[in-house]
Amino acid sequence: MKNRRMAAVVLMTAVLIILQIFPVWAKEEQLYALSAVLMDGETGRVLYGKEAYKGRPNASTTKVMTCILALEMASGDDYVQVSRNAASQPQTHLGMREGQQFYLEDLLYSLMLKSHNDTAVAIAEHIGGSVEKFALLMNEKAKSLGCTDTHFVTPNGLDAEDEGGVHHTTARDLALIMAYAIKNATFVHITQTRDYTFSDISGKEHYSVHNTNAFLDMETGVISGKTGFTGNAGYCYVCAVRQDEKLFIMALLGCGWPGNKNYKWSDTKKLLSYGRENYSYVLLPDLPDLPEITVTDAVPEENSPYPEKDKDSAYPEQLQRRLKVHASLPEKEQTKRYLLKKTETIIWETELPDKIAAPVRENQKIGTLHAMLNGKEIVSCSVTSNEKIGRITYKWYVNKIFQDYFH
Repeated sequence: MKNRRMAAVVLMTAVLIILQIFPVWAKEEQLYALSAVLMDGETGRVLYGKEAYKGRPNASTTKVMTCILALEMASGDDYVQVSRNAASQPQTHLGMREGQQFYLEDLLYSLMLKSHNDTAVAIAEHIGGSVEKFALLMNEKAKSLGCTDTHFVTPNGLDAEDEGGVHHTTARDLALIMAYAIKNATFVHITQTRDYTFSDISGKEHYSVHNTNAFLDMETGVISGKTGFTGNAGYCYVCAVRQDEKLFIMALLGCGWPGNKNYKWSDTKKLLSYGRENYSYVLLPDLPDLPEITVTDAVPEENSPYPEKDKDSAYPEQLQRRLKVHASLPEKEQTKRYLLKKTETIIWETELPDKIAAPVRENQKIGTLHAMLNGKEIVSCSVTSNEKIGRITYKWYVNKIFQDYFH
């Protein structure tokens, strides 16, 4: 009996150690989503990922990109004319008719609160001239944000394919898009609105939309979020939450199919809890002390003795001087915060030569400092010279003698 009890204690201890070393394994077993990401909203660093870089259909979470492009490329008081193509879009739709006109601002509430597919197409055609041209703008924007495996075909996220491939993104890319979108105050205001009422420009037709993002009232600090569903994508969700001053972005793809509508809420809560309990903000550590660099073939300092000539050469022997260098971080990097686990540390790695040859310009780049986290660079800064050092030559000797003895 005693041996069995001892074996049970040893087994339990081993399990606890494994869970501490490999928390991701345990976390993946708890999530329903096929792909999931927990991201540091301030730096874009992936704190947790489950098939984070695998491309999947992403349904109406696409509308985050549609909305942010509309906010950046058009005015809220623009008149949006409804085309036959827009009016023919399937459910979920506003029910707009061909020829109707709306203010763009009103349509953005229709787009983000109730996820209307006809509204998305009307907005896309207004800004891009066509759905195809708007999709090009979407893909260009995604690339500029650092998305690595995203291809948009439609502005509403309905399953589609073109010569570039199927409509898809990754959990990591989707989180990155949301992290960018919440920097826009109007985007945040729209997506936090619970209910909105508007009419078409004629004033004859009236509409009311209710926000389908139930997570707004499930947790404190929810900044924004967007749901989505298609037959291929399953239930999808992306949101931004700030709790305890920590900004988290969570993205889920393939999080269940009909009958499992609430999986996305439970998965999001698990990711949020994991981030809140395991990560804290830190600043970059102080810059390290930097060594002086040897400069060869250098003009001697003022009032220094002449370097002696080499017996077998008309040129002086190699002269060395010590060069002081410095590094400085831009102000935005000095105040930038990083979410780290207690077991993680940011370290500076110095990339500097042992010696360089003159001449040296003042503020010349000499090397680089790399801030490393888990073997990956998160930021770098240049190491530059503090002074100017000329190169010594035979001509320098001639000029020096002339100046000293004939003037």
